[in-house]
Amino acid sequence: MPSLYRPHGGPAKCKDVTKQFNKLTDSQWAAISPFLPIARKRKIDLCEVMNAILWLLRTGCQWRNLPTEYPHWQAVYYYFSRWKTDGTLERINRELNQLDRKQQNREAYPSVFCIDSQSVKLAPMICEYRGLDAHKKINGRKREFLVDTCGRLWAVDVHAANEADGPSSLPLISDILWYGDRVEKVFGDRSYGGVFARELSKWGIEFERASRPESVQGFVPVAKRWVVERSIAWTNFFRRIVKDYEYTISSSVSWLLLANIQIMLQRLKTTDQT
Repeated sequence: MPSLYRPHGGPAKCKDVTKQFNKLTDSQWAAISPFLPIARKRKIDLCEVMNAILWLLRTGCQWRNLPTEYPHWQAVYYYFSRWKTDGTLERINRELNQLDRKQQNREAYPSVFCIDSQSVKLAPMICEYRGLDAHKKINGRKREFLVDTCGRLWAVDVHAANEADGPSSLPLISDILWYGDRVEKVFGDRSYGGVFARELSKWGIEFERASRPESVQGFVPVAKRWVVERSIAWTNFFRRIVKDYEYTISSSVSWLLLANIQIMLQRLKTTDQT
């Protein structure tokens, strides 16, 4: 049985993430439909709307080039904009994360988080929230990922790439606190050991630095932190987010949540086949 996550947080097979796009199965649609406005009849099938959004995420296609087999692109964009604004995508992502944890006999909410950043190029002609990451030589935006110890994305923030990781990740503390007293610790590298760590300590949450030895060259897996780097690497398999094409950071955040949603839905698909 293929799996994106191993029971003990071990490495996953890339083929589970890179396989071609498939439309939602009945069980996958049943998992997310309660969060969508399906109570009344509509001319547009919301399941096909979600399929269109996930297809765009996987292929990186422009809105206006959406295939005719899906609803008109303006209708699809309307629902995407609506769901990102009213928090629907966040609720779906949170519910699927909880469901996946329960399938692995874990508590619904994590007690430990891992945080890290990713700098990505920003599409031309977009000036909003643009900056130069001098260290990585990337002109664009930076993403702050908050994942659990199995790599599930629970929260993400996007800002200009020239902003420091620690101060810019402060908005994620409210997301951490949302999960209550169960949260005990956050792992991160030294860039989060300043203002971010001090703010966490005010709420009784421990910050632990998890970085490779300074004398070591190249990539080195760091215990309790490599999972967030793996989650960042998975963004390469969704062409819509390999580069930031969005004018608003709210859209950038929404596409990243949708990538995690699609991975969690693939996990549900494996249960259909058993």
